[in-house]
Amino acid sequence: MNGPRKIRVTGDCLKALHTANAARMSGNETQKHPLVTELEQLLSVQRMGDGWYLGMRKPGGRGRVFGGQVIAQALAAAQDTVGSERIAHSLHAYFMRAGDEDYEITFRVERDFDGGTFSTRRIIALQKDRPILNMAASFQKLEDGFHHQEPMPDVPPPEELRDEAQLRIEYADRIPEKGRDHFVSERAFESRPVDPRDWLGEDKRLPARQDVWFRLRDTTVDDPAMHRAMLAYQSDSWLLGTCTLAHGVTWMTPGMMSASLDHAVWLHGDFRVDDWLLYSCDSPWTGRGRGFNRGSIYTRDGRLVATCAQEGLIRLRAPKAD
Repeated sequence: MNGPRKIRVTGDCLKALHTANAARMSGNETQKHPLVTELEQLLSVQRMGDGWYLGMRKPGGRGRVFGGQVIAQALAAAQDTVGSERIAHSLHAYFMRAGDEDYEITFRVERDFDGGTFSTRRIIALQKDRPILNMAASFQKLEDGFHHQEPMPDVPPPEELRDEAQLRIEYADRIPEKGRDHFVSERAFESRPVDPRDWLGEDKRLPARQDVWFRLRDTTVDDPAMHRAMLAYQSDSWLLGTCTLAHGVTWMTPGMMSASLDHAVWLHGDFRVDDWLLYSCDSPWTGRGRGFNRGSIYTRDGRLVATCAQEGLIRLRAPKAD
């Protein structure tokens, strides 16, 4: 890697963040939720020159980096190399090593292809000079064409459902003390499950599926690239857990190991992550220590705006003998 140039946040997002910050400082906008501001900053990668970017670490983060963070920062870095006239329509990522919350993440973006309509980028995420993720992303100039979609599932609206944060608080006394603080900690996205799961995994659910409404806790900047990055970030929530529903296990089950192996997102249309979105997830297969999961993301008015797929490790180890 060549010596870094002056570091700066990617252009369009920087302008949007400055505009929002100026409005708040002038008193023309109420104070934004701090977790939303934190997420905006987390996903605003910094240019270092020659295809290198820097992703900041999550303030106060402990243990493993959330996979959605690495994917979203990688997408933000790749988007900066193609310009705003071409928007991301798909990404395919492989997780190789767990990221460490104690370190920032460096991204290398390779400009593999720039055609008349499509651009392809290859991204490697590194910590301590070791790759933790590689990803390919494709970008397209918008054009008109045929259209059809699967209809949105018939589920209750979010106003008729309980906030998952409240459900977690009521459940907290059943959670092992070691993971309780994280379990009830506030998140940048609020969510309302249609059929709340049993976090201890005492019940099995077949078919393995779950539907969750989610939205950002406050309004964010009007940069569509930031909304796509935030959707990529949140798409790593709930998905892997879907395959465990069929087997009556969760990450709290003694001896349970789970980790994302790969993750794909196809972006179909426009959306805002500060409006309600429905994440409809199902798992058609689990076996050989792996679980496969699919997800469809709909706007409130029923437009299918993204489709996701993920395979993950789900392995139950025998308890160690005393």
